[in-house]
Amino acid sequence: MPTTAMACVQSCEGWAGSILSCLKPTAKPNQNQVRVVLPLPISRRSALLTTLLPLDLIFVSPPSLARERRNRKTIPPEEYMTSANGLKYYDLVEGRGPIAEKGSTVQVHFDCIYRGITAVSSRESKILAGNRIIAQPYEFKVGAPPGKERKREFVDNPNGLFSAQAAPKPPPAMYSITEGMKVGGKRTVIVPPEAGYGQKGMNEIPPGATFELNVELLQLVSPKSS
Repeated sequence: MPTTAMACVQSCEGWAGSILSCLKPTAKPNQNQVRVVLPLPISRRSALLTTLLPLDLIFVSPPSLARERRNRKTIPPEEYMTSANGLKYYDLVEGRGPIAEKGSTVQVHFDCIYRGITAVSSRESKILAGNRIIAQPYEFKVGAPPGKERKREFVDNPNGLFSAQAAPKPPPAMYSITEGMKVGGKRTVIVPPEAGYGQKGMNEIPPGATFELNVELLQLVSPKSS
């Protein structure tokens, strides 16, 4: 081995030996001294490679505050907006498509959540043939009387024979709160009993209960101009 290379290796080994000697515990450790324990046996070469590891493999950076804000589940009451009929809502995603107007035919996915439990959801619609469960969008007219579209005839779609009567019943609040939403938008609504399932309740939602409604506007057909 060339003399220069040999000298470099010896220098590195000497440096590693110095590191190991510093890590040896003293005879009388005091309370302020930090003891480092390494797995044994360990060679000088391994100790040298350990000191050359990138810092990002040793220290884990804390999560960013921005990520924590995005993942928060509780929305402060003061951040909710109030609709014309007094419903409290908050736009989780604004959307970038056309705006739903009164009279627009829209397709949505909706979830009614009570105390963290999804009680009613369009993602659990039933197919009549075979009684299968699918995520079937719910279609209705914005501002129309609640439940009118549930009387439509059976339709045959790619998933099988389906009717709005087999779909979960949405709360009356959904027929008005979707007005002003953009396609692609997601909105969460605080639904009081009078705009929800009233004194009858629905599934896990008890009579007279307030619950959370999440609506995602998938697409719409704007009303035709006269």
